[in-house]
Amino acid sequence: MTPEVTAFFDEATFTVSYVVKDPGGRSCAIVDSVLDFDYASGRTDTRSADAVIAFVRDNDLTVEWLLETHVHADHLSAAPYLQRAVGGKIGIGRNITVVQDTFGKVFNAGTEFERDGSQFDRLFEDGDSFHIGQLRGDVLHTPGHTPACLTYVIGDAAFVGDTLFMPDFGTARCDFPGGSSATMYDSVQKILALPDATRIFVGHDYKAPGRDHFAWESTVGEQKAKNVHVGAGKSRAEFMAMRDARDATLDMPRLIVPSLQVNMRAGRMPPAEDNGTTYLKVPVDTL
Repeated sequence: MTPEVTAFFDEATFTVSYVVKDPGGRSCAIVDSVLDFDYASGRTDTRSADAVIAFVRDNDLTVEWLLETHVHADHLSAAPYLQRAVGGKIGIGRNITVVQDTFGKVFNAGTEFERDGSQFDRLFEDGDSFHIGQLRGDVLHTPGHTPACLTYVIGDAAFVGDTLFMPDFGTARCDFPGGSSATMYDSVQKILALPDATRIFVGHDYKAPGRDHFAWESTVGEQKAKNVHVGAGKSRAEFMAMRDARDATLDMPRLIVPSLQVNMRAGRMPPAEDNGTTYLKVPVDTL
């Protein structure tokens, strides 16, 4: 089946969120939502999520799932806000527990922070399936960028998160805790083993040099032939050498500190302190 896919691009974080609809009904899923956040003021805003909510309501859709491809380090998830407004179950990979354990320590989250993934409604494993109306979704565990990265294959469409970008931009970094360029290469091969006509929907686009517009859809065939990091038969060793060298030059994402604290909690803020205010910690000389 061919799902109807509507993209919502947040230029502030270069993130693409998706509404994925069953073509034969009104059921849908929302993939990788965005809660707007101004770091300087510490203020959140819901304009990006509100655009998705308006689309869902205007088209009389029923939200079955709020899917996270991984714990994002570059934007905050709006999943709980969307859940309150339009429903749906929040899903992520089972290895979220690995991420929670790692960053629970980094942010000294304390014993009140559960590290068992219980903040989410569903923890997916490789090979699991789910439904959006009559649409079947299949889960591929595609770690490398993070230990919990998933690709959701829904009909003829694959939502790859940060594993792959557009062919002219390549792949995601692998230098976060639990990341691995070797693992990333193997995960990409799982995606490229899908039929060539499978539509690939990426989680971000940064407008590669020479391209004057943002883009977020390609195909497996295009990725195999043209991806500048893994296409045209590049070997595992070639990819690892390139990826590790490139990652060594990259700065941390601008919103990594607030994003990780919120997203490891399924998009919820840390508990308010005794004065009623919520705080996000900045670990010094740690990340």
